[in-house]
Amino acid sequence: MALGTCTTLRMYADRKQWPLEGVTVDVSHDRIHASDCEECETTEGRLDRLSRSITLEGPLDDKQKARLLEIANRCPVHKTLHSEIVVETRLA
Repeated sequence: MALGTCTTLRMYADRKQWPLEGVTVDVSHDRIHASDCEECETTEGRLDRLSRSITLEGPLDDKQKARLLEIANRCPVHKTLHSEIVVETRLA
């Protein structure tokens, strides 16, 4: 997720000619009880939770930072993680 977010933000900032000098994305993973998640559809069992922190470097104004956060949430990797995922496993 971090690489996809960084690439997406870099491409967007470059296209807008914004002074984005660097992007750092930290992601942590833990498991929580579904009952502890108010916004989740699942109510039983445990869920995986990814927490993401984005640091934007450069003389960006608040409006540019807010827009880059919106763009980060539209990154292809972010969208994939928010969709239903099916894992198929086979022997090669």
